[in-house]
Amino acid sequence: MSRVDDLLGRVTTYRTVSAALGVVLAAALVLSLSGSVHVEPVALAVSVVVAVAVTLLVSLACGALWRVPVHRESSVITGLLLALLLRPSTAPLDLAVLAAAAAAAGASKFVLAVRSRHVLNPAAAGALAVGLVGVPFGAVPATWWVATPALLPVVAVAALAVVVRTRRGLLVGTYLVVAGGVVSVRLVGLGLAVPDALWTSLASYPLVLAAAFMLTEPLTLPPRRRQQLAEAALVGALTVTPFTLGPVWSSPELALVVGNVLAFALGQRRAVRLTVVGHRDVTPAVREVAFAPERALRFRPGQWIELHVPHAGVDRRGTRRVFSVASPPGHVDGVVVAYRLTPAPSSFKRTLTSLPQGVVVRATSVGGDFLLPRRADVPLLLVAGGIGITPFVSQLAALARAGERRDVVLLLLLGPGDEPPYADVLTASAARVVVVAPTPPAVLPEGWEHRAAPLLEDAVLREGVPDAHRRLAYVSGPPRMVVHARRTLRRAGVRRIRTDAFAGY
Repeated sequence: MSRVDDLLGRVTTYRTVSAALGVVLAAALVLSLSGSVHVEPVALAVSVVVAVAVTLLVSLACGALWRVPVHRESSVITGLLLALLLRPSTAPLDLAVLAAAAAAAGASKFVLAVRSRHVLNPAAAGALAVGLVGVPFGAVPATWWVATPALLPVVAVAALAVVVRTRRGLLVGTYLVVAGGVVSVRLVGLGLAVPDALWTSLASYPLVLAAAFMLTEPLTLPPRRRQQLAEAALVGALTVTPFTLGPVWSSPELALVVGNVLAFALGQRRAVRLTVVGHRDVTPAVREVAFAPERALRFRPGQWIELHVPHAGVDRRGTRRVFSVASPPGHVDGVVVAYRLTPAPSSFKRTLTSLPQGVVVRATSVGGDFLLPRRADVPLLLVAGGIGITPFVSQLAALARAGERRDVVLLLLLGPGDEPPYADVLTASAARVVVVAPTPPAVLPEGWEHRAAPLLEDAVLREGVPDAHRRLAYVSGPPRMVVHARRTLRRAGVRRIRTDAFAGY
């Protein structure tokens, strides 16, 4: 799985989603030619063009009107989803309905938004809008035609790629268990055998697509895991529970919109404007940027923030990136993020590195569950790989500011010749720090220890932290390092492990 993480980590989440949807549509086109999928090939091609073009054009027009940057790839994803939801056709009325859904979806990011953050999943909003408004006039609502046994293998593989890239397996699994369970129970009650009921729930209902490609839409999720799982269960149940309330009837798009409204009520209800106040090199390989938020930013130590930095010459990594906040709440420098400098940085990193003071960027979401326990008597083992130290810096700095002393051992994994980042913060925290690196750093702060190893090995853990088995462990860093460290901790008898991997960081 670490090799898959490395492969997917080379592209952004948005690029992964758009590529996965493209594969599904390409498979549908091929299967339509053989008659395995009952849509017209020409109609499918025309529908994709109309859905993507209208969504993108309306988004660009709204962006110009509202004077805000437009995330074009997000608009492309919305158009591709709508092409999978509304049945392909070349009939003028059907194309008009599709165009209306695409226009509603593109506009919803701006009209149904609060301080630059959209509230509803755009594709769900567009599909729901044409269903509510167009059906009385003869329009065909969203049929989710992609939910067919012939396409399920392709949809499942594409969904798996998205789930691995977004690390939303538990969220998607919760939705599928609840929705699939409700459908299966109902089908068994109608006389189907249990295996047939389970197969039908996955092959003939749009559960996999809705869960992996729409429920996981990042800007419309609650900030905390337990909130996300509660939303997934609710949306899953609503998706497959038949009901009619006047002009409103049960549908996957309605269930998603209800979940979006709930998530908005629970989360950061606005996009945050951040003004660049300074840069500094933490080490020769680590760069830090400090921002002053326009309004107080609510977050807890260990959580992440997603930055949106539009720029020219955008490469495949895109214009949005997630960073762990490296500063504690209420820090004098505002909100601080850090990242590793590489010989061939992405266009995002190049732009972020060169932003002058006074430039304003947006934080589109804040969240995460990589939080220390509230109880101060729980012994902790923190394992950081390189830039994975940033959430621990926020946490340890917050503890030091509060005057709270905890039993903390920090294992800091460094590459050859790397300097330990944030040595001042780590020293001030009074945590016991063990540096794991092939060679000792040029400067090893007083009281720190060094263990010679390229990775976290069994002997290093056994000798450096002999009581690891009684500690609550946190692991943060690149996916491959996190997987290896987790296995090493398991072998040492550590049973409570929480991880925070920086996929494609």
